[in-house]
Amino acid sequence: MKNPCLLSYLKKEFNTSPSNKEQVIDFYNEATEDYRFWSHDLNMHFGYFVPFKTNLLKRDSMLNEMNKEVFQRLNITDKKKHIVDVGCGMGASIRYGISNHPNLAVTGLTISPFQVEKGNELLNTHRGTILNRDYRNTFLKPNSFDGAMAIESLCHTGCSKDALEETYRILKPNSTFVIADAFTKKDFKEMNPLAKYTYKGLCESWSLENLGNVHRVKEDLERIGFKDVKVQNIWYRVAPSVLHVPFTISAFILKKLFKKEPLKPESIKNLKGSFFALLSSLSLTNFGYYIITAKK
Repeated sequence: MKNPCLLSYLKKEFNTSPSNKEQVIDFYNEATEDYRFWSHDLNMHFGYFVPFKTNLLKRDSMLNEMNKEVFQRLNITDKKKHIVDVGCGMGASIRYGISNHPNLAVTGLTISPFQVEKGNELLNTHRGTILNRDYRNTFLKPNSFDGAMAIESLCHTGCSKDALEETYRILKPNSTFVIADAFTKKDFKEMNPLAKYTYKGLCESWSLENLGNVHRVKEDLERIGFKDVKVQNIWYRVAPSVLHVPFTISAFILKKLFKKEPLKPESIKNLKGSFFALLSSLSLTNFGYYIITAKK
């Protein structure tokens, strides 16, 4: 059930589209629990495959390998560090980070009240906390964090410039920002009909304002002031976990039918989004999955 007071507050507090904001909140409030079917650890992203290291049949090993890759690029050492997870979901990446780095503290940001409540219950540690904040307007102090990460979260705003600017503002000098997400390689008008259909399906299913163009995002990062911006296309690392999508969708639907449980609208949107994600992986001239690193 929607909380009218919360939605009214969000509309007034943030300079964003209320309709899309409500869609994102509703989606994650209602569909977050469905991600348990995708990942026992509640990782809400795709994985990173490493031959002879990760198991193709064990999805969570690939999903956690993605977490590992992001933290490695953040240059987490034995020194005490405090980083921010920009769009943290249920905090799976936070839990991975603090369990593998004993001197690390992580603050996560999400606009979903459900994720704040349940995510903090799962964290249950003073080194990790989740706040109900929009990553475009965090109300956090400038120069506060030793690093920032965003795994498949900035896509909800098309990796907007205001989100990148806000992240730059709250980072300490010489700290690193790591983004792992899907991007377009072309503008929408330049795509072929199938790619346009896929693009629209992704945005509608997962409540995305748009998908960021990787070339535009790199330019935005540099204009904002980030330096040493590196863009790495890792679609071939991500593809094995994407191939799990049709089997996971089928198993999820069969489970619901067996239990005679109806599919929630948010669950249906999530399933559709997963299908379009699989379709996008077949259009490599239009879409890609990248890890972007940048330093303040």
